[in-house]
Amino acid sequence: MQTFNGRLALITGGSSGIGLALAHRLLAEGARVALLARDGQKLDQARARLLASFPQGEVSLWRADVANAPQVTTVLQTLLEQLGAPDLLVNSAGVARPGRFEDLPLDVFDQMIAVNYLGTVYVTKALVPAMLERGSGHIVNISSVAGFLNIYGYTAYGASKFAVRGFSDALRMELKPRGIGVSLVFPPDTDTPQLAYENQFKPEVTRALAGSAGVLSPDVVAQEILRGIRRGAYIILPGFETKVIYLLSRLLGAGVNPILDAMVRNALQKTRANQNLHRS
Repeated sequence: MQTFNGRLALITGGSSGIGLALAHRLLAEGARVALLARDGQKLDQARARLLASFPQGEVSLWRADVANAPQVTTVLQTLLEQLGAPDLLVNSAGVARPGRFEDLPLDVFDQMIAVNYLGTVYVTKALVPAMLERGSGHIVNISSVAGFLNIYGYTAYGASKFAVRGFSDALRMELKPRGIGVSLVFPPDTDTPQLAYENQFKPEVTRALAGSAGVLSPDVVAQEILRGIRRGAYIILPGFETKVIYLLSRLLGAGVNPILDAMVRNALQKTRANQNLHRS
């Protein structure tokens, strides 16, 4: 897909963050954009922002909870009847809730799997038959750095993003021979409302591990995603640090664990030192 002009792009989680940044860039290139999210007010606000920049742009809104399979199926059937099969599907809807394993209630694990993994499956399942019938299309699934190198505090979130990776690996193999492209994105921390929510729950050790790692803007991530689609890339790694971490994890394999263990020890020491300082 070398051009997005005139193409129909459906973006889940499109009312904010990376999804909204992608919508902005796609409209700038002449695409028709359909945004799907569960909050109608946020969808209206997103559409207003996009049309303020692109008054002639085509932006349709579709309200559904990606974790609700019957709702997704019904809403997307209507979309197919009215607009046809999307040329580009971006599964960007997601939620993160960090915390130490023993502190996380089981419903958090359920939510991560329901939204991040099954939400991706439900939307894709509803649209792939129409894409196959047409014989073209491209699917972009948003995972996370925690989807290939999970760390302290992300037992629930990381597992769901690893699931997105496993799903995408098999999906790519099935769909490529039939004309459908698949890309898998591993973004690092990105300056979105989701990150602000997530930061409320990060254990101190997780904060220390993050250290001075940079936070990317949604627009930079969106730019790299579109660049990756154009070159037909399966793995898309936004940001220099992400590329380095991915390469090291691939080269070292399980050998990366001693490095991570050392980082956790240092983080624990810093956390205890800070706690002792506050007590004194």
